[in-house]
Amino acid sequence: MNKNIKKKLLTVITAVACSTMLLVGCGSASTQTAKDDGKATKTEASGEKLKVGFIYIGSASDGGYSQAHDNGRKYLEEKIPNVETIVKESVPEGQEVEKVATDMIDQGAKVIFATSFGYMDYIEKVSKEYPDVKFFHCSGYKTTDNMSTYFGREYQARYLTGIVAGMKSKNGKIGYVAAFPIPEVVRATNAFALGVRSVNPNAVVKVTWTNTWYDPAKEKEAAISLLDQGVDVIGQYQDTTAAQQAAEERGAFSIGSDLDMSASAPKANMTSAVWNWGTYYVEAVKTVMDGKFKSESYWGGIDTGIVDIAPLTKNAPEGAQAKVDEAKAKMVSKSWDVFTGPIKDQSGAVKVAEGQKMTDKELLSFDWLVEGVEGQISK
Repeated sequence: MNKNIKKKLLTVITAVACSTMLLVGCGSASTQTAKDDGKATKTEASGEKLKVGFIYIGSASDGGYSQAHDNGRKYLEEKIPNVETIVKESVPEGQEVEKVATDMIDQGAKVIFATSFGYMDYIEKVSKEYPDVKFFHCSGYKTTDNMSTYFGREYQARYLTGIVAGMKSKNGKIGYVAAFPIPEVVRATNAFALGVRSVNPNAVVKVTWTNTWYDPAKEKEAAISLLDQGVDVIGQYQDTTAAQQAAEERGAFSIGSDLDMSASAPKANMTSAVWNWGTYYVEAVKTVMDGKFKSESYWGGIDTGIVDIAPLTKNAPEGAQAKVDEAKAKMVSKSWDVFTGPIKDQSGAVKVAEGQKMTDKELLSFDWLVEGVEGQISK
């Protein structure tokens, strides 16, 4: 993500809160518009294959975010043989994405999944130019008659990984390599810290912002900087395994992101917060093939399986599995969620009263850090 995009994102925090993505309650999905022609696609009716495009911010083999989406793409092809997919990797968050999308449409794509936040405005524009194509944009908040948004409550998995990190840390200093100080990442960082302090109340989480989603060198440099400050566990909200490798080289422990990263750092990695996009991709494409597409803003929880935690490795601390299972069970049953008070901010002020729960509107516009996080949000 380039600097201009970063600045733009930081100015729309309030707009996000007021946008049409605002979800109702804690359900796994909400429907924003309900336009549906009631007809199956031409490809479904004729037996031809439905072409589906996927646009990635990084490499499909990055070991993290884009690879998780690509695993979902492969799952889609496996489950619906009548689908043919088109992939474009390493597409920057800029006007180029418009050309990529239109090229896919020229190749016959009737469905396009755009998988990075900064694609939003460009995909919105293309969706209006091609009303017969269905678009699905990951993590954004804008929709049109033929464009949905989709994401998962990743903060739930981040909390669980925080439990593991907090139990493992011996000195109570944990590092966190984060992409951009936007609500999505702030929310995940806070959830991780809350998980840490649920088992290690005096621990601190030192956050460093790289201002990039995909830059292995920069991600590793940030992790090394945190390790130089004495942290003994590294967590991350980044697309690649670079931070994991830094922890491995320094003899520290780590928490991965997006995909099970244990193979990339077998001596360091304890678990990862993971995405399981496949089931969603199958359901989304089926709605198009069956003529039941409706523009919506989907935000599935851990109960849907779209987000989860990877199996704990041998590096995880004793007793961590039981603590993780206990917290996860409460999330799945919806008897409790991560941002339930009392929660204080960095200054010690109570932001969420005891027994109260942050609303989706508040979660989608998160612009403050919880107690125990060391770092600042750029304004």
